[in-house]
Amino acid sequence: MTDYAIRAISKDGKVRGFAAITTNLVQELQKRHGTYPVVSAALGRTATMGALIGLTLKEERHKVTIQVAGDGPIGRIIVDADGEGHVRGSVDNPFVEHNDDYKLNVGAAVGQGSIYVTKDLGLKEPYRGASPIISGELAEDFTYYFAVSEQTPSSVGLGVLVKGEQILVAGGYMIQVMPGASDDVITRLETAIDELNKLTSISELLYQGVTPEELLVRLMGEGTEILHKQPVSFACHCSREKSRTMLKSLGIEELKSLLDELGHAEVVCHFCNEKYMFSGEELERIIKEEVN
Repeated sequence: MTDYAIRAISKDGKVRGFAAITTNLVQELQKRHGTYPVVSAALGRTATMGALIGLTLKEERHKVTIQVAGDGPIGRIIVDADGEGHVRGSVDNPFVEHNDDYKLNVGAAVGQGSIYVTKDLGLKEPYRGASPIISGELAEDFTYYFAVSEQTPSSVGLGVLVKGEQILVAGGYMIQVMPGASDDVITRLETAIDELNKLTSISELLYQGVTPEELLVRLMGEGTEILHKQPVSFACHCSREKSRTMLKSLGIEELKSLLDELGHAEVVCHFCNEKYMFSGEELERIIKEEVN
């Protein structure tokens, strides 16, 4: 199934919802970073959240950066997403094993700390929000983030089903109550979410073949209208030219040191692990450009 994300509104216009299937995206992240299962789950959940927040951006060029800065063994998770459904991500330590009774313990792998969200909306200053990590399981943490930092009552569900290096399924949802919603609307929504959580996990539900559209109807009720659907895919903005610019920023002395010690330079993008090689001759040209 091709990855995609949708935005929807309830029949009464009091609840808006977002849902995505991100299996291929998370598999690409696993392949590029070689993540162990618990890290695949943590990075995959954060990447799915990036795709969902991307749907809230008003323009395609707008961007969001999510940073999950926990004190657990996997270290920091960073995800970039834009309004076109392009997502990339990285993690400090891809090679962590953290299982309890054969179940992936994402909370222990992430640890305690903070979530930071930065939105570049084309204004002079980006929007910045933050909140504490309350469980490390991430869905609860993002639910708390929206309530505390953006004052938006929300419910987030994120899931990644992993078998070794294979991502069987990944995806999630975000439901938000609009201003002016009645207590009845909120109670009905809370009941639907509670019933869903009691029956099964979001990853199992998606693995059974439930689509993002069906998921939102299940939570938001009949008459839910799908407003927008867009593809979701891995995409990185790195390039050889950007890597060359980064090398130039090191300064002449550092470049000379690289040339003397290694005879070449290798720039690795931490988001996609793409490697850009620069020969000794190329380094000499860069040094001459800086001297002149």
